[in-house]
Amino acid sequence: MTHVITGSCCNDAACVPVCPVNCIHPAPGEPGFGTAEMLYIDDASCIDCGSCVDVCPVNAITADYDMDPVDEPFLALNSAWFAQADHASYAAPPREPALTSSRPGPLKVAVVGAGPTGGYVVESLLGVKGLGVEVTVVDKLLTPGGLIRYGVAPDHHDTKGAGDHLIKTLKRPGVDVRLGVELGTDVSLQDLASSHHAVVVATGASEGRRLGIPGEDLPGSHSAVDFVGWYNGHPDQASLRFDLTSERAVVIGNGNVSLDVARILLATPDALRKSDIAPDALDALGESKIREVVLVGRRGPEHAAFTAGELIGLLQVPDLGLAARPEDLDVTSGDSVVTHKLELLRGLGSNSGAERRLEFRFGLRPDALLGDTGVRAVRFDDGEELEAGLVLSAIGYRARPLPGVPFDDEQGRVPNVDGRVAPGLYVSGWIKRGPSGGIGANKWCAKETVGALLADFDAGLLAEPTGVLATTGVGLDAWALLDRHEKTLGRAAGRPRIKLVDVAEQRAVLAGG
Repeated sequence: MTHVITGSCCNDAACVPVCPVNCIHPAPGEPGFGTAEMLYIDDASCIDCGSCVDVCPVNAITADYDMDPVDEPFLALNSAWFAQADHASYAAPPREPALTSSRPGPLKVAVVGAGPTGGYVVESLLGVKGLGVEVTVVDKLLTPGGLIRYGVAPDHHDTKGAGDHLIKTLKRPGVDVRLGVELGTDVSLQDLASSHHAVVVATGASEGRRLGIPGEDLPGSHSAVDFVGWYNGHPDQASLRFDLTSERAVVIGNGNVSLDVARILLATPDALRKSDIAPDALDALGESKIREVVLVGRRGPEHAAFTAGELIGLLQVPDLGLAARPEDLDVTSGDSVVTHKLELLRGLGSNSGAERRLEFRFGLRPDALLGDTGVRAVRFDDGEELEAGLVLSAIGYRARPLPGVPFDDEQGRVPNVDGRVAPGLYVSGWIKRGPSGGIGANKWCAKETVGALLADFDAGLLAEPTGVLATTGVGLDAWALLDRHEKTLGRAAGRPRIKLVDVAEQRAVLAGG
């Protein structure tokens, strides 16, 4: 008997230290950690103790004898990874060195961003033994969660469970959360710096990279980042409108975000009603005429950025026809996980008569978007044209510049060394390293940043606070009113929650209205 890690794995590696036989890899400190698509359990050494199940924040681990049918393909995926792993390098479980400080504190730190990265920064700071830490968390939104609330697909219920751990962290003693406080508008970087020893910016990457081709600004052409924000009810994108009146949409890019938006575009109204998708998006997608999505990758399938876990999840969507062209898949790879993905792609087409269809295309580079008053087609560099009334570009994220914070516009992130921008100013998460890795990868990114901060604190490089932060914002106790309100609305409709996407409505509930 063995346990198996499934597709909702977030890579935070909480399962690694509790495993008594060191059977979960790649672990922190091992080759491949941070770049592997997920973690894997070695069925040859697992003793079926279940310790890992209890600590997984996203319910990604299950026993092989108690698996849902939809998770059974992960048995083969776990085995495929170990088929290429160097077991000799995993002889002893690695242990990350504990974060320490030679000074007693107190250490006052401001964290900008109440998403998972900000939460992991707080967790790392509070975990330093013997150091009195006071943390102020500010976020421009009235709702904590960041990527968990506004980036994770609404039908990925297990992954959204990571939000429970985040809220527990933000509720810990020594943490002061102030929501509805925007850097550069409600508070300046200098305000934060003068009232704290250090500031850690953890605001993520919230803009989509541009294609840079003619016609990109035509109506009907959008960044997938905006589409994701729209269907998740982000206040910045809630008022956007998307043309869903044509039969075909084209998604350019083949990462996990591409699979998410394609799946949401093709989901049935009944499936969407079981999620926490934003109300306006639910109504619009319920009336959508789109029945085919073409997912275009500019390179070959061996370079596809989507994970095997996400592809397996897509295969489980009922009544969805999936296809890929055999000539596109005539490639090989020395990576066993990539080989496994190629085999999955070659097996597509068993439901080709379905009303809703998703086709994978590889080796196509968009040359221009065609149309007069709106997008009507995508032209590729080989001359092929695909008719479509909606084109979503999903070729990567980039961070937004923040007032007072240095920014590398070409790379779309803040220049730093191990999270250090300058003594007293630090970054963590996607704004630090670019859009790589899932939610859990930010845990180890945060530890590195906090390690740099502590080194500067011990060296006496951080200026002592000279003031008190005057900006108040909305606290977690008030936010709990909004959380309960959304869940109450959801229960009445048979849904997990119904999000309020209008800031004025949110403030009315927070005020007890």
